[in-house]
Amino acid sequence: MKPSTAPPASEHDCRYLVGIDLGTTNSVVHYVDLEADRRIQPFPIPQLVALGEIAALPQLPSFAYVSADHEAPAGTLDLPWAQPDAVIVGTLARDQGALVPERLISSAKSWLAHAGVDRTRGILPWGSDLGDRKLSPLEVSYRFLEHIRQAWDHRMGSQRDRHGTPARLAEQQVLLTVPASFDDVARQLTVEAARRAGLAHLTLIEEPLAAFYAWLAENEYAWSATLQPGQTVLVVDVGGGTTDFSLVAIEPGPTLRRTAVGDHLLLGGDNMDMALARRAEKAWGKPLPTRQWFQLCQLCRRAKEALLA
Repeated sequence: MKPSTAPPASEHDCRYLVGIDLGTTNSVVHYVDLEADRRIQPFPIPQLVALGEIAALPQLPSFAYVSADHEAPAGTLDLPWAQPDAVIVGTLARDQGALVPERLISSAKSWLAHAGVDRTRGILPWGSDLGDRKLSPLEVSYRFLEHIRQAWDHRMGSQRDRHGTPARLAEQQVLLTVPASFDDVARQLTVEAARRAGLAHLTLIEEPLAAFYAWLAENEYAWSATLQPGQTVLVVDVGGGTTDFSLVAIEPGPTLRRTAVGDHLLLGGDNMDMALARRAEKAWGKPLPTRQWFQLCQLCRRAKEALLA
């Protein structure tokens, strides 16, 4: 593990190195132009933010919404690169789902790691009566990555590498994050979702290590003086749906070696939202109906994000 602002290109000759943090609550994309100055740059993701309104935002909320037939006026779900789809992802999906929670899919990444369900079967939204319109955790993960691929191609596909090849995402080297505690099945399903989205040149990277690499990059000339051989670093990654722990040993060289990861822990921002909602629910003095409960959870999430932003 030798730190650098950006890793060199792999054996696949490409122009861009693209990092995708496929998060439980939000997904983020950054990239490096390997033929330019190799600075890490954000990729704002175009998405529907309201009916008929598109904006490029720093994050793609990891929410999917299964719209009803004729729920939206014609043309208001159009994206610049695709025909309208009954499944919406991103900001509009999250906000519309707060109003109609039985059609909202959230925390699909947590379901992808749930060994107690068939992760390739249509089970989401969980507990809904949408029948054959339900999606599998695998399908939802694919939908997020497909949206990112299409958004990238729409904005960056006109760029060309030194060979004159269009810089579509399928031709770039992609680093995709996964929780360190993901089991082999969840990792393989993540790869399958990425392959279905056309990401052919893929490397998985554990999220705590990605965070540690970012710290190394920010402290490129000072980290070796801060960390000494024989020391161990605990990396704690509290995300939207999971909390991840990794131990990194500092060895002579210096060499950095990941030596252990924590058990899969389904604890994160989702639990904070539910805890806030439970406290608010007590003010009514009786349990809320299911629909109102889910609406309250979404409102608590939005309030939490606004307060902590």
